[in-house]
Amino acid sequence: MLNIKKINTYYGNIHVLKDVSIEVNEGEIVTLIGANGAGKTTTLMSISGLAPPRSGEIFFLGTPIQDLAPNKIVSLGISQVPEGRRIFPYLTVMENLDMGAFLRKDRDGIKEDLDYIFDLFPIIAERRNQAGGTLSGGEQQMLAISRALMARPRLMLLDEPSMGLAPIIIKQIFDIIKKINTENKTTIFLVAQNANLALKVSHRGYVMENGRITIADSSNRLISNKQVQEAYLGGV
Repeated sequence: MLNIKKINTYYGNIHVLKDVSIEVNEGEIVTLIGANGAGKTTTLMSISGLAPPRSGEIFFLGTPIQDLAPNKIVSLGISQVPEGRRIFPYLTVMENLDMGAFLRKDRDGIKEDLDYIFDLFPIIAERRNQAGGTLSGGEQQMLAISRALMARPRLMLLDEPSMGLAPIIIKQIFDIIKKINTENKTTIFLVAQNANLALKVSHRGYVMENGRITIADSSNRLISNKQVQEAYLGGV
């Protein structure tokens, strides 16, 4: 579904991504782990067109997208849940969800997806008329995921969905990610510092260090990899 071939992304003269190659197959959850500043978020920004690579290629369903505008990339079926959630704080929950469906015209499909989201996140249904900024951190993360789902993506990019949340909410969010993948048939590319949980819900994973992919393997093998254990799993 997603094929990233040797991309190099820069911020000014700073070379952030260095010959990065990643594949995500349809139906998978693939996770990208690494330390702060490794280039994980930049990888997602390159896919979504917000930080286009200076060289290399990105294919989505066989179509090259590295030179496309972000709105065009969304229209092809890619949605991003950004780090820090970035909901619209002064808009209501419903208005945030409407923004997720901005490019869609299929009213029946939009209603169907709203019903699915309200079933997935009952608290979002209860808060539908509240301003987004009044929600708790966990509720805002649920709203950010819901807003991305309203675009009906084939591929969802999730950036640090557990950041700043209580452990019980983190577990709930990762359970929902798994459910979206299995029930809603949404392919997911997940960036997470919580490597333990991310690897447990994903099929395959990549390790990024200093802008380069250093390890690629099945999630089970990564969990048992001594190097990964010591660097990202607390040595367990």
